[in-house]
Amino acid sequence: MASNSWKSKVILNVLSYLDYKTGKFIIVGSKRVGSLYRVIQLSIIGYLVGFKQIIPIEIAAVYCPPGLHRYVFLSKKSYQTKEESIQSTVMTKLKGVAVTNTSEFGRMVWGPVDYVIPPQGEAVFFIVTNFIETPNQKLGNCAELWGIVPQSPNVPDGHCKGDEDCAEGELVVAGHGVRTGRCLRDNAKSNGTCEIYSWCPIERRCQPQDRHKHKNMLREAENFTIYIKNVIRFPKFSFSKANVQDTADKFHLKKCRYDEALEPYCPIFRLGDIVNQTGHSFQDMALKGGIIGILIGWECDLDRDPSECQPRYDFTHIDVNVSRESSGFNFRHARYFKTGSGESYRTHFKVFGIRINIMVHGKAGKFCIIPTIIHIGSGLACIGGGAWFCDWILLYLMKNREFYKDWKFENVKNSTTEDIKQTPEEQQLTDLSPEV
Repeated sequence: MASNSWKSKVILNVLSYLDYKTGKFIIVGSKRVGSLYRVIQLSIIGYLVGFKQIIPIEIAAVYCPPGLHRYVFLSKKSYQTKEESIQSTVMTKLKGVAVTNTSEFGRMVWGPVDYVIPPQGEAVFFIVTNFIETPNQKLGNCAELWGIVPQSPNVPDGHCKGDEDCAEGELVVAGHGVRTGRCLRDNAKSNGTCEIYSWCPIERRCQPQDRHKHKNMLREAENFTIYIKNVIRFPKFSFSKANVQDTADKFHLKKCRYDEALEPYCPIFRLGDIVNQTGHSFQDMALKGGIIGILIGWECDLDRDPSECQPRYDFTHIDVNVSRESSGFNFRHARYFKTGSGESYRTHFKVFGIRINIMVHGKAGKFCIIPTIIHIGSGLACIGGGAWFCDWILLYLMKNREFYKDWKFENVKNSTTEDIKQTPEEQQLTDLSPEV
């Protein structure tokens, strides 16, 4: 008998999975629970429509489908299809003139062809703001270090005590040329420097001086202007746009200068203003150089007029000064020439300046029915979380929870009309009917 009873229970449990469950609507006359339900509904609707801070994200993460709590319908434009694979091209052009006065060259005028490297107008370019020149270098023999007595620790491999330390034909590590086999020494000193075959005299090792005393600095560089033309395209929407505004004034680009408040869409920038936007002094950066990033951001709502799709510019100082020795930005180059007799000479330049990196990013959005339906459906699922929460309060926290459970859950058997179990309403009517 026990085994048969156990088997019948197992069969009944298995068959119970085949029962169909359907919802039952009950109107509960509790103003507290009803008010809580409406507050939850309004909060979720407000969050989905566009007010992100109405309900905490942690609560939205519990009751909303995965990922939906990161979005709101209007402020995040969840009704749009998006594209972030922006196609972009950048063209630059610099204008401005600077004047320097050095003992070697005298008074010299610097134009864009002199201080812009490379001159093609690319998205990454260098502007010379300071320099150290070594003029009239010629191939020949000279000391590895300035003077016979070494005075600089920059080339330790150039020191010597005798000719045996300067093996002929060997390169000087971190030096300027090839050893000739001679050690140049002052008779009064035991140490000297190797003689090398190189461009002589060798590069000057002096460092940029104080900005108020340095005569080689291009002081007028602060007023150089940079014209940045940026054309972008979103291939998904076949939408193209340039950062140059259409205007009837043909002299607009000659007169305007970028200003975040007054001229936010003018594509002509003053170099000194760019440096100041990064929070640094132009004179300090011009002395030893630096790297600046110009970020052009495009946020385009293609449901609006194309004229409202405008770029936003941000400026940042990219290089990090990890040490005093490695701070700034500089490199070397030379200008070659020949005399009338055919001898080759060059002027060696160590240039300091500002390297500009222009980076473009952006995204565009346009209305699409598919994401609209998906997000509306997900929002309705979120609203259903409020009903679940209020049901949980009624069934497990209220004093009359057992009474609510009897009304909430009802088991209907498939039997004849006479055997159907009375509903709570019928039971209540039966209890209240007069006895015969």
